[in-house]
Amino acid sequence: MDNQTGTIIPHLVVNDAAAAIAFYSQALGAVEIMRVPADDGQRLMHAALEINGATLYLRDDFPDACPTGDGEPSTPQALGGSPVTMHLPVADCDAAVERASRAGATVLMPPEDAFWGDRFAVVVDPYGHYWSFAHPLEGQT
Repeated sequence: MDNQTGTIIPHLVVNDAAAAIAFYSQALGAVEIMRVPADDGQRLMHAALEINGATLYLRDDFPDACPTGDGEPSTPQALGGSPVTMHLPVADCDAAVERASRAGATVLMPPEDAFWGDRFAVVVDPYGHYWSFAHPLEGQT
């Protein structure tokens, strides 16, 4: 991967990164770029996906080797949720929510016409990460 100056790459921590890759492929059209298995052969130390033209990193939870060094789990479920939402501009918000829902996401906010001029919705994936989808309403830019 190239050094992408001006780019922020979310790095998600999940329980069962291999299953998360399958979910993100089905729900969001993610394309797997790479994966690095852990020594135990069960978990992934690192994986990279492309979603909607952007890169997303993810890995399994490694409490004993987490960046904080506190040995505590760091998934959204372990932390009681996540304050972060990944936003995806899409061609069709309703179709994106339907696809994610069929794959196992929970719809938190069904698609609606928002006051700022987008068709907007929010889901939470099975790993506790929030995703919003939006497309501009006709006549909006």
